[in-house]
Amino acid sequence: MNIRPPLLNRRNFATTAGLGAGSIALHSLLANDVEQTAQASAPHHPSTASSVIFLFMSGGPSQVDTFDPKPELTRLAGQDVPESLAKKVPRIKRAGLSNLLESPWKFKQHGDAGIAVSQLLPEIGKHADELCVIRSMTHRNPVHGPGECVALTGTSVGDRPSLGSWSIYGLGSETQELPAFITMNLHTDGMQFPQAAGWNPGFLPSKYQGTLVDPSKGIRHVSLPAEVSTIQREHELKAIQAMNRQFYSKTKLSELEARIRSYTTAFEMQTSAPELFAITQETTETHELYGCNQKTTREVGRACLLARRMVQRGVRYIQIRVGGWDAHGDLKGNHEKMSAKTDIPIAALLSDLKRTGLLENTLVVWGGEFGRTPTMEGRAGGRDHSPSAYTTWLAGGGVQGGQTIGCTDPIGYTVTERPVKPLDLHATILHALGIDAKRLVFDHHGLQENPLGVTGGSVVSEVFNPT
Repeated sequence: MNIRPPLLNRRNFATTAGLGAGSIALHSLLANDVEQTAQASAPHHPSTASSVIFLFMSGGPSQVDTFDPKPELTRLAGQDVPESLAKKVPRIKRAGLSNLLESPWKFKQHGDAGIAVSQLLPEIGKHADELCVIRSMTHRNPVHGPGECVALTGTSVGDRPSLGSWSIYGLGSETQELPAFITMNLHTDGMQFPQAAGWNPGFLPSKYQGTLVDPSKGIRHVSLPAEVSTIQREHELKAIQAMNRQFYSKTKLSELEARIRSYTTAFEMQTSAPELFAITQETTETHELYGCNQKTTREVGRACLLARRMVQRGVRYIQIRVGGWDAHGDLKGNHEKMSAKTDIPIAALLSDLKRTGLLENTLVVWGGEFGRTPTMEGRAGGRDHSPSAYTTWLAGGGVQGGQTIGCTDPIGYTVTERPVKPLDLHATILHALGIDAKRLVFDHHGLQENPLGVTGGSVVSEVFNPT
């Protein structure tokens, strides 16, 4: 049944129903309607993080212009890819081999470890000692939609559970007042439509899907319409719940179970959600730190600030998708615009988590669905898609910062050392949460599924314990 749950003030409903404000009976009325389809278990091993913030840079940031400097591109600018390197480039669509393009930006070494970061991202560069930069991410899908699915679900089809869904299936929620998995999609380019697979539960029960949130508007439908009285809503609630219980007893539909359980969350969100989005409670200093008062940084800054507030309130998995990194025609213009939008807010998030003591238990991940070619596309100085080698970084949550993992060839086209596939990254993120991805299973039509699927993946142990 596709029925929007009735949403009303928790205290008013309890009083009207004669249960008493905050009564356990109110919670039980809704929560006990359906049986558990899966139980969150204790961590498989000691965790280093309790929450994840995944900063997903949709469109494909160029690795050779951000975190993987290649001086050889300057020397070979305008030439074809040398044969010694070209023969190792996977023969996949978009893998151009002519007209190498040097980076328009200089790189500077930051932190005690001297990690090189492009001048595009000077504020993030100041956090180099917190960053673990993986320069050897790789897969084979050069198309945005399937690439996002690979990055966030492990397969290009996108029919498997998202990483966020696996996370809360494995550990459950730390809060009863907010969703355990929240995703924010920022349409900075107005071109790319977000891949819903990135927050969908796949074959897991629907209650493990992410809750889509607009950072500027909050969570939809969390207030009682003025024209509806609590008594009227009470009668609606009882009737709907009775029908749902009857139908569920016959069908055992996962979607219906999720809908029934959402009533409980709806009551709790009546008071918690408005407070979460009330960022006016933050100090002027905090707003300035995130760039919330500046047009260029306002959108990403608000989302990053909300992410910190979500972590404080026990949200397990937060995903911020920042679209707009697709730089086919004008690499310089595109990446300067996108770095201007994201550099200050993301650096602020790291600073704020650190100063509040949250970074220790919060894993922050930055990366996109793929990188870009070292060759030029078109005449305006763009770069095409390149999944053969790209960069991701992690910080906080037990990560050993101040290090780089993996290497690419002299022009940044292919991985030459320590290849890391998306499922390896997933296994690593889950490991930080205390989950052994190979032991986390779900019975799907008799098949014991786990987050790594049939292709598998392994934890990048160097992230936590450098060799």
